[in-house]
Amino acid sequence: MSDSSPLPPVRLHTEAELARDALSTPLLSRAARLARWAGPQTRVDAGGGLVDEQLPAAAEVLGLSGDDAAADASEAWRVAVDAGLVEIVDEEEGTVAAGEDLALLTSGSPHDVLAVWLAALETVLADASVPDLEGLADLVDEGGEVDLSALDWDPEAEAEFLDGVLGNLYLLTAGEDTPGDAPVPLPALAASVLVPSDMGEPTNDVLEQVSDAMMRLDDQFRMLEPVGLVAYQPVDEALMTDADEEPAAPVDDTDVSRYGMVRLTPLGLYGMRARLMEAGFEAPAVGDLEDKGADALLDGTAAYPPGAAQAETEQWLQRRESLAAARELLAAARGADAGAPLRRLRCQQALSLVGASAEPALREVLDDAELGGLARVWLTEHGAVDVPAPSEAMVYWLTIDTVAAQLAAEGNSEELRALVEGLARQHGGFFEAVWRVDHPATADVLEAMGRLHPDKKVAKEARKAAFKARSQQGG
Repeated sequence: MSDSSPLPPVRLHTEAELARDALSTPLLSRAARLARWAGPQTRVDAGGGLVDEQLPAAAEVLGLSGDDAAADASEAWRVAVDAGLVEIVDEEEGTVAAGEDLALLTSGSPHDVLAVWLAALETVLADASVPDLEGLADLVDEGGEVDLSALDWDPEAEAEFLDGVLGNLYLLTAGEDTPGDAPVPLPALAASVLVPSDMGEPTNDVLEQVSDAMMRLDDQFRMLEPVGLVAYQPVDEALMTDADEEPAAPVDDTDVSRYGMVRLTPLGLYGMRARLMEAGFEAPAVGDLEDKGADALLDGTAAYPPGAAQAETEQWLQRRESLAAARELLAAARGADAGAPLRRLRCQQALSLVGASAEPALREVLDDAELGGLARVWLTEHGAVDVPAPSEAMVYWLTIDTVAAQLAAEGNSEELRALVEGLARQHGGFFEAVWRVDHPATADVLEAMGRLHPDKKVAKEARKAAFKARSQQGG
């Protein structure tokens, strides 16, 4: 995932909703309970971890039992320390006190609560990148140091792999083609990071890497679920049994969910966006532009998919009176730069969401060379009377502007191909007339029409017209 281009915009829950979600996550709520439980008799070791003798008492406070109780209590304590809920007073004595951030969980703003949760998330992500250290004692050398090379573990590479997986999960959650609450099969998620995009059939070596990665991710997502980052259905235990062992119950080999299913929670989407922005990515959210000017709205939504662009525009319009908003949008849509056609398209789409009270703003630009065409379209669609017919020159100018906007928005899409075919078919002598249009994009549009039209004869006419247009423009 490159940080050179914006990520798809996401739709976030309100901070108040997200803060409630954060406070209800098992790990943060446990960390808060331990922070309130800690007192003068609580002791920590040199690393800030709760001493072993006090882990049973901590587990009891949390209502934990079983083989993992002490480990879960230890993890919750580590989160409490790292998130600022507990402060180490004296490292030599190992004494602690309530941290400054503990009070934020009850009296702070939703943003304060989320900041504490983000700190907890970083702790868990760091832990998730550490391999299973069972049998660690066998790796201690004569000097008492752990031989990390024997673990076959590269901390930086492991963290980078997990970041890549979570980044791809974010893209799948943010994309309009995938419902945000739809879980992703673990094999597909692992393959999205490991299988080269230009590889047709994965090799056995790559498939083995994907299988190994799935097992690592299974452990990691089990760790990440209690902090609220993901909702996770683990890999079916039956898949991990030896091949010669009979499964405890009949299994359906076609059921992809047996291999693990994961999705980002709404809180997880917020957390991943925060991490991506911290890493330098441009990660917009719907609502970012609602307090900005119309120029920022039209430019900012230029690359948005349709659903997100409409949602952003609706929020922007809700904060403004219709007539004033229409005037601001029309003023921002003017221009002869390369981005202007797409701005006008977004302006036209935004104006479709305002009511009849905006009519005066549209009538004011009827004689405007750049806006008169779209104003007539709006007025006609809203049933206005006395709408002057456009001149032939305006019709052709609007045609070039529309195709240029579609090229910028969608590239060589099937919809644009159909538009190009329709234009050439419906207008006799279209190319002979259109190359004369005084629009900065005329030559580029005609070249695109020549590239997109399936009829070789028509395509040749378009290319000849493009040459004339470019000559006329001095290029």
